[in-house]
Amino acid sequence: MKQFEKYFIANKDLWNKKTLIHKASSFYDLKSFRNGRSSLKAVELEELGDIKGKSILHLQCHFGMDTLSLARLGARVTGIDLSNEAIETARKLNDELGLDAKFYCSNIYDLPDLLEEKFDIVFTSYGVIAWLPDLDKWAAIIVHFLKKGGTFYMAEFHPVLWMLDEHLQHVKYHYHNQEMYFAEHNGTYADRNANIKGLEYSWNHSIGEVLNPLIQQGLRIEHFHEFSYSPFNCFSNLVKGKDGNWRVKGLENKIPMMFTVKAVKK
Repeated sequence: MKQFEKYFIANKDLWNKKTLIHKASSFYDLKSFRNGRSSLKAVELEELGDIKGKSILHLQCHFGMDTLSLARLGARVTGIDLSNEAIETARKLNDELGLDAKFYCSNIYDLPDLLEEKFDIVFTSYGVIAWLPDLDKWAAIIVHFLKKGGTFYMAEFHPVLWMLDEHLQHVKYHYHNQEMYFAEHNGTYADRNANIKGLEYSWNHSIGEVLNPLIQQGLRIEHFHEFSYSPFNCFSNLVKGKDGNWRVKGLENKIPMMFTVKAVKK
């Protein structure tokens, strides 16, 4: 992945800056998390099922709130993230809460050189695959770390959402992965007024581009679900529904906003 190295470095630098803002933000609300709140959403809790005693590899875990929420449910969890600032924060949280999660700083494409363990579940969620240029290699890494009969689970924002402009009002980008997107952003979704600025590089992946590499690696797709809402208020121009979820203003229930995939290694 050497041809993408400069983009990974830029994204890592930006996510180091974002982590400093995120861990202090009301969006992540670490105070209530420390007091026992789970950061996992109803969708993934229901679809994952009972994970007590399971070993879980959490890819692109940010600063570990979901990883530690999984650990609180009785799983043995290992979290991976590109940002060293995020991993340092995750380790401190783990120690503070008296949990036994493990955290490693790594680009997931390099992970087979760092980690040898096989897992019952590989888990990833929300805003992760856009930072990965090659989903064929991503799928191969998932299968590499799964035990036979193990489960891959992901919850992710829908590629249709990434086609829209920054205000979610008109189509601006391709649905299919035809180009790398780069932009300089001020602030972050957790605090739009935060004093951080940086270039970020990302790739939009169609549903076919997500599912086919998993199938080609021998995973059996158990379900693929689409949802017309986001559980997070992390985009512009969203309105909150009576169910507590968020939808694009003027497009409520007209477009998909997230999807989930559950697949099993044969």
